[in-house]
Amino acid sequence: METAGHLMIMPIVLPLAAGAFLLLLDERRHVIKAVISIVSALALMVIAIALLRSADNASASSGAATGVYLLGNWQAPFGIVLVLDRLSALMLVLTSVLALASLAFSLARWHKAGPHFHTLFQLLLMGLNGAFLTGDLFNLFVFFEVLLAASYGLVLHGSGPLRVKAGLHYIAVNLAASSLFLIGVSQIYGVTGTLNMADLAQRIPAVPAQDRMLLEAGAAVLGVAFLVKAGMWPLSFWLPGAYSAAAAPVAAIFVIMTKVGFYVLLRLSLLLFGVDAGATAGFGHSWLLFGGMATIAFGAVGVLASQAVGRLAGFSILVSSGTLLAAIGMADARVTAGALFYMVSSTLTIGAFFLLIELVERVQDPAANVLSVTMEAYGDDMEEEVPEQEEVGVAIPGTLAVLGICFAACGLLLAGLPPLSGFVGKFALLSAMVRPDAVADGGVIASSTWALVALLILSGLCALIATMRAGIQIFWAPIEGTIPRVLLLEIAPVAFLLTLCLLMTVQGGQMMRYMEATAQSLHSPADYLRDVLSAQPIPGPNAPRDK
Repeated sequence: METAGHLMIMPIVLPLAAGAFLLLLDERRHVIKAVISIVSALALMVIAIALLRSADNASASSGAATGVYLLGNWQAPFGIVLVLDRLSALMLVLTSVLALASLAFSLARWHKAGPHFHTLFQLLLMGLNGAFLTGDLFNLFVFFEVLLAASYGLVLHGSGPLRVKAGLHYIAVNLAASSLFLIGVSQIYGVTGTLNMADLAQRIPAVPAQDRMLLEAGAAVLGVAFLVKAGMWPLSFWLPGAYSAAAAPVAAIFVIMTKVGFYVLLRLSLLLFGVDAGATAGFGHSWLLFGGMATIAFGAVGVLASQAVGRLAGFSILVSSGTLLAAIGMADARVTAGALFYMVSSTLTIGAFFLLIELVERVQDPAANVLSVTMEAYGDDMEEEVPEQEEVGVAIPGTLAVLGICFAACGLLLAGLPPLSGFVGKFALLSAMVRPDAVADGGVIASSTWALVALLILSGLCALIATMRAGIQIFWAPIEGTIPRVLLLEIAPVAFLLTLCLLMTVQGGQMMRYMEATAQSLHSPADYLRDVLSAQPIPGPNAPRDK
């Protein structure tokens, strides 16, 4: 994939450089820091789209679907490599889009609610992009720690006892997950002697029988670390509380962090334990299937039981995570394609929902737009700051109508009802699970598949009931009919994410073709292995040339 070139390193270098530069600026220079952060996010989105087009066009024209960047100019598996394929490019674009929306929303007030917000945000993007691009487990651990370290500061951003309590739980759980990550990686290295993912895929089939149990134990420990991040039940007890307590733009970007666990599990399960893995083929698939189903059930019950809209969004993440984990467990290319479409739609939807929640809660609490940030943001005299805040921006005409339409769109997307992309994603999943060709060929659909189909339908019904109940309480129940003040800078990111979901519906056929090609390459990783292990270092200036 020659067209990518040095552009592959930019999703890591750009936020790192921006975050380091922002750290040097005085905290009182809010405007310049916001401009730098937004410009960096815009550039990151442009780069990610260029990389996605490069990955798609290169594979369509030449079949070389994998781009490899040798960081130290050492050939794999001895050197550090970055690997770009359709899946990693898709995750880069999704991260950049969600980051831009979250940053834009934060400029209304949240970026001034605590120190070093923009620096932490940029470092979080660096860790996320590095995790999606890296080609070996050790550097995956490094980038995993970078994104977690930044997230620890962001989850506490804005202070407040509830946020600090939930944040401390979040930090403790993720520190434990990091320890499990390191233990699992150490066990795998002890058995195979390598941590490069492509090299691991070649060595695992040749692991002696007496060492196979140790290899599987290491893989299981590593899997648990990412299942904690993905939010599989019963490891998900921390997630609804932490995400609902976080500041709105922080919660929105955190939605993509749960997809890091899904990305790694999908990548490793098909690369290391696919059909060519010998005796370890299919390792962990049944655990992911039934664990995902349990997570869907737990998340659906939580959605119904949630009295606060923030917790409803938190449990919706669990429903999404359970769906994706169960799809990995089915180990079917068509199901994987539907799961990828569903992942993009659900990530954009829940990100928009977290941003929208802060706005709609002002309908119930007229003072919410003042109290939604801490005293550190506006000083001790709140009475003096209200007129100053009202001078900034222009109130949107028909605010309640705009908020109601956005809330209804989020409800339709979460429930998976037509005509938006939530329906397309769920329909793609369900049709792949019970596709007619399997029945026509005499195949029997497993009872676990029917149970998963039922859970997906019931979870959508639970989301519909919960969002309708919340909408009635917010927009119809209040007697006073308070009209909240919403700035264009706050509603625009929500509308942007929801518009992307609408575009996913309009361009559903084209997107599904991309997802199907991505799924096929994941389930047949021969090209990935060949491209990574055959990538050659760039010759030095004094290297001998062939005549």
